[in-house]
Amino acid sequence: MTEFNRRDILSLVLSSSLAAVLPVSARAAAGGEDYGLTFGPPEPFSFDTLKERAAEMAEAPWQEEKSPHGDILQKIDYDAFQAIRFKKSHALWADEKGGAPVQFFHLGRYFQEPVKIHVVENGTAREILYRRSYFDMPADHPAQGLPDDIGFSGFRLEEPSQKSDWLAFLGASYFRSAGELNQYGLSARGLAVDTALQTPEEFPRFSRIWLERLQGQEGRVLVYALLDSPSITGAYRFDCVKSAGPVMDIACSLCPRRAIERLGVAPLTSMYWYSETNRRQAVDWRPEIHDSDGLAIWMGNGERIWRPLNNPPATVTNAFLDEDPKGFGLLQRDREFTHYQDDGVFYDRRPSAWIEPTNEWGRGQVQLVEIPTDDEIHDNIVLYWVPDGAVEPGRPLDFSYRLHWTANEPYPAELGRVVATYTGIGGIPGQPRPEKAVRFVVDFRGGAIGDLARGDAEPVVDLSRGEVSLSDAHPVVGQPGLYRAFFDTIVEGTEPIDMRMYVRDKEGQARTETWLYQYHPEGTVDERDA
Repeated sequence: MTEFNRRDILSLVLSSSLAAVLPVSARAAAGGEDYGLTFGPPEPFSFDTLKERAAEMAEAPWQEEKSPHGDILQKIDYDAFQAIRFKKSHALWADEKGGAPVQFFHLGRYFQEPVKIHVVENGTAREILYRRSYFDMPADHPAQGLPDDIGFSGFRLEEPSQKSDWLAFLGASYFRSAGELNQYGLSARGLAVDTALQTPEEFPRFSRIWLERLQGQEGRVLVYALLDSPSITGAYRFDCVKSAGPVMDIACSLCPRRAIERLGVAPLTSMYWYSETNRRQAVDWRPEIHDSDGLAIWMGNGERIWRPLNNPPATVTNAFLDEDPKGFGLLQRDREFTHYQDDGVFYDRRPSAWIEPTNEWGRGQVQLVEIPTDDEIHDNIVLYWVPDGAVEPGRPLDFSYRLHWTANEPYPAELGRVVATYTGIGGIPGQPRPEKAVRFVVDFRGGAIGDLARGDAEPVVDLSRGEVSLSDAHPVVGQPGLYRAFFDTIVEGTEPIDMRMYVRDKEGQARTETWLYQYHPEGTVDERDA
């Protein structure tokens, strides 16, 4: 299995004809046009047959499918990959009759396992065969030495003008969207296997892809994918709609080849370096750098949770137990440009991704993995669902969910939302500061929190160790709608402290979502499950 830096992949995606004459039946398979593409012979296709194929593959040993032309592909490094441009004239479905224009990614040093991509119409599929003529590249480019029919590394869905894309599949089982604010950031994956364990992580990949459109439905594409890895196979169906924020209805049928210790369903991958919460890590001149600033969970019992992300001193895995969760995701809540001061990669526009289960997921846990980083080029945040029960051969698993690529949560609660978390020395200014006292300040906005006056509510705080020494909650003077809660605690030792807080009114009603945080004192910690 090929390992790679997903941040490099994103950079490649952002940068970035002697076709045979086809008979009428082949052009029909492509939607009535050939687009200058070459197609293979027809074969029947349906999602049911794809699921059957995945189940059959799970009964056989895994076979690696790395390209035999690795010596040439190795020469197509970052710069050489950027020099390859797909020709707009060869884009599939560039006829405004439905779907979206589709462009294809070339193979290269980081993508040496070819993906076979097909087009589907009326239950019939044809493979789109690779030709160098689909791409513009320099005359002396290493790819000029590749033969036909080597496959692709992925594809992307374009706006009708083909001046920008809104959804891309590239590398292993990664896919991502520019979201509601038209700026790429975090990614999703088909599946995560054994993330953050002592054994190496496995990266399943989409080895076969089928694309289908519905005539007259612009901006809607059905993507079918065959997932394969040494441990598991799977059949996926993505119903992708280009709305204000793209929405994907995803169904998958998973067939384990062997027992899996940690199966991560609906995984998301992001980057968090530092924010206003951990200013001591802000070595760059920009005030904040992150693709996402928090984990949001809508628990099965209705509770709303916000967990600010960390850049911890060592890899940490936190588990949030639940049953039939209503939703969870990695969000970028801070949308103020001045908080980032970055007019190059626009962290204030990075999309949020929200997972909404659409069938019963049962008991399990949302797992958040946080990995130390000292730069923005590394993805160090992983989020996924781990179902209860053994994952082993002969026990297929089926999951359905809706993935929202949006600016904010798609289903906000009528509660105050966390908008900022600050930490610093505790105590009262002008008075002697208690030794080792640390203050935690949480700002809320929205819902009914803005109606509270000073003295109307109080913070409710629970700590895994230590005691609260000082606390209060009040509206922020001169900032309508902004409400602040804080508490102090004496921090001893280096082990992390798990914290939980919400604001309740005099009647005992919660007026805010629940703020969870894991504070890492100076020093190192061992990996742990919380």
